[in-house]
Order: sequence, then structure tokens, then C-alpha cells
Amino acid sequence: MAEKLIKEANEQAARYFSRRHFLQNCVTGLGATALTSLLGSCNLFSSKSGGMAQSLNPLEPRAPHFAARARSVIYLHMAGAPSQLEMFDYKPELQKLHNQLCPQSILEGKKFAFIRGVPKMLGPQANFKQYGESGAWVSDYMPHFSGMVDDVSFLKAVQTDQFNHGPAQLFMHTGSARLGRPSIGAWVTYGLGSENSNLPGFVVLTSGGKTPDAGKSVWGSGFLPSVYQGVQCRSKGDPVLYITDPEGMDRDLRYQSIQAINEVNKLEYEAFSDAETLSRISQYELAYKMQISVPGVMDISDEPTYIHELYGTQPGKESFANNCLLARKLVEKGVRFVQLFDWGWDAHGTDENTAVDIGMRNKCREIDKPITALLLDLQQRGLLDETLVVWGGEFGRTPMQENREGKEMPFMGRDHHAEAFTMWMAGGGIRKGFTYGETDEIGFSAVKGQVAVHDIHATILQQLGFDHEKLTYHFQGRPFRLTDVGGHVIKDIIS
Repeated sequence: MAEKLIKEANEQAARYFSRRHFLQNCVTGLGATALTSLLGSCNLFSSKSGGMAQSLNPLEPRAPHFAARARSVIYLHMAGAPSQLEMFDYKPELQKLHNQLCPQSILEGKKFAFIRGVPKMLGPQANFKQYGESGAWVSDYMPHFSGMVDDVSFLKAVQTDQFNHGPAQLFMHTGSARLGRPSIGAWVTYGLGSENSNLPGFVVLTSGGKTPDAGKSVWGSGFLPSVYQGVQCRSKGDPVLYITDPEGMDRDLRYQSIQAINEVNKLEYEAFSDAETLSRISQYELAYKMQISVPGVMDISDEPTYIHELYGTQPGKESFANNCLLARKLVEKGVRFVQLFDWGWDAHGTDENTAVDIGMRNKCREIDKPITALLLDLQQRGLLDETLVVWGGEFGRTPMQENREGKEMPFMGRDHHAEAFTMWMAGGGIRKGFTYGETDEIGFSAVKGQVAVHDIHATILQQLGFDHEKLTYHFQGRPFRLTDVGGHVIKDIIS
């Protein structure tokens, strides 16, 4: 079967004389000029690989720029942006201002998504206490996580320049508010390859019933070869759609089909040197291997009872808790980047689900135990030291109540806020029991230790062994990187 397909492909190639053939065969004049431009945009000679032709296996393991502190990343994104003022950023002065009109001086020159007129201040709706030797403030919305504060570094003054969900999520995960850039996980897989040839290097798990506002672009490969995009798996039903062979297709026939297709793809690559052809070859081979390996690693029913009690997992259901346990299993098997998106964190106060005193508390109840279990489980297995765990949303929430057209919402809610919010990191060489950055007395502005989105990216790459300025990909005539033209490693939180 393969020989016949190869013969037909050769015959067709002999008859086919395209523009690309013309450019490849011209060595002077217009053809050479066009070819130089074409090569510059399709990365046949990667800047990362020092000018050498790329490997036929784009997912083979590769060494970073220097010794890494982390081998893998678990990124927990709360889509919709949780309120830092109900979780980690305690502001007693804000409580004193509750229900008072917001001073006009705070509103002047500021942009908000929905606030109109003069809103009232909104005090924290949670009760706070200090925990651990570090004395970190955590609210009663997160009672389990309060026991882990001495293992994490809080970033209290994170800033972004986007205050709408879609662009802010894109910015947080691709380094740009516009579509078309590769996601963090894609960059990491491009830089490091995959340790397990039977599993994707980048896996995505979603919960909350919906995907993020920015869609699947937040785990896309952008202009990188598509083999580096995230593979979305499900914690309920078949872990990957169409992973089961259809009726009439057995394992041997599947293998022969893939071998025949990839022989033709190899001829295509030899003719045109297109990186996407390598991606296609790799994806066919990986898909075949995944049919055996994925169902096993994505099955949590074989975990012991004490693990299910620790996480609060329920096999067969789709939940954030199940995804946290799956994240541990995936990094244990060598997956480089595991991205969890949990939808439902918008806090506008338009109904109970978006109220900071009802909806926020319910959402925290869903994540509190699983996140704590994830950190403990990784720690007990000796995996936390080599796994970087990142938690956060796309922006924060205002210290004043949301109002639209000058009217208060039916429930207490907060508007989008780009100037200051909280994230945290743990494991992977991150300093333990530390708080970096500070906001003003009402949590509106960052006053110390400001952190930009590109700083987050630079720090993640640093822990994986990369100089963020040197991990580049040549596209459209210039080298691109995750951190664009910015980014500084947050050295204070590195142990």
C-alpha cells in the first residue's frame, strides 16, 4: 500500500511545476531574492538551533540555555479574573470605607469596563487571618490553602494593560492582546521538546462548563509549527475526541495507514522543506501512540481512596478537582506544560453567581481543596521541586462596587481592574513563604514591587532554563519571542 502511494506521489510531483519550484531552482536575480525572503519567514534555519536545519522530530527533547530549576509547569488560570480583595490582598482600610461614595480623585483619568458615574466603595466580603511562619494573609474563602502559604511566593502587585477578558487572557498566555502569537505552553514545548514520546508535550484541561473568552487561541501555537499547540483532553468520557478506532479499523491497519501517509509526507518535506509537514508527520505518529498511553494516564479511577479524599475527586465527572489530579499524573509521566482553565470567575454582581460574597465563595470552595491537594501531592512525591505551579487570572477587581449607567447591581460585584492584582507561584526553584509587591491601602494601585505580564513570562522561562531574550523564532523577517521587547525576571522570588 505504501509503495503504491509513494509511486503515485512521485509521478504527480514530476508533473507539478509550481512557483515554489521556480524559487527553489533559481540561484540569481529575482528568484534568489524571493527565496531569501521566503526562507526568512518559514524558519528553515532556526535561530534557536544556531543556524542548523531542524530535526525531523520537532518534539525530541532538547537542552535549555542553562541548568533548569523546573522540569515542567502546571499553570492554573481562573478565567474571568478572581477578586484579590476577597482572597489574598487584605485591606482593613477598605472595610472602613464600605458603602461610602468613591472619591472623585480615584476615578479621574481612569478607564473601567462598566463603572459609570460615582460608585460606592466595597469592603472585603471575606474574613482574613495571617497564617504560617510567613504571616501571609488569606481569607476564609480558602481555608485549606491557608496551610500552604509557607510553600508559595505571592505577587501582590501584578499589572496588565488590558481590562477586557478576551484580550487580557490572550496577553496573559501569549504575550500579546492580538490573535496569532504562540501560547506559553507552545513556546515551552518548542524550546524543550517532550520527555514522553507517547504523550503530548503540552496538555490543556478545562472546567467550569466553558472555554475562556479568548477561545482556544490561549493554548494555540500561533506562528510556531502546529505540533507545539496544546492538546485539549477531557476528564469525562474519551480523554481525546476520536481516540478510539472506528468500526472495521484494527490496530495493525491503523499503523499501516499512518506509515503510508507519513511516507508521502516525508517526500513532501524533502521537496519543500515546510516545517508544517514535519508537524503533520509527528502528529500522526503521536496520535497513534496516544491511543494506547492516553486512556491509561487520564484514568483516575485507579488512584487510591486517600488520594480521592485528598483532592475531592469523583471519577467519571468533569471538575477542577479531577483536572488537578490529572495534572499531577501528567507531569509525573513527563508532560512539559499542563494548563488548567477554570471558567466562571467573573464578579460583576449581576446575579448570585457573579457576586463576590456568594459566587466568589462558591468558586473558591471548588478550587481550595484541589489546589492544596495538588501542592501536597507533588511535595510528597518529590515532584514539587521540579514542577513550577502558577496560579492567577487575567486581571484583578476594583475596590469599588460596579454600577452600570450609574445604577448599582442587584448583588455586590467588582469591575475589571488592570492596575493591581495577585498571582502566586510555587515549586520549581521559587522562594517559599514570601510576598513580593504591595498595593495601596484600598488595593487600587501598586505602590511597591510592580510586576508586568512579561515579567511573569520571563520568570517562568528562567526557571525552565531559558534566557527569555534568546528563546526566539524567526517569522515575517524578524525574530519573535514570548516577552516581545519587554520582560524582566522577578529575581526576588527565586530561591
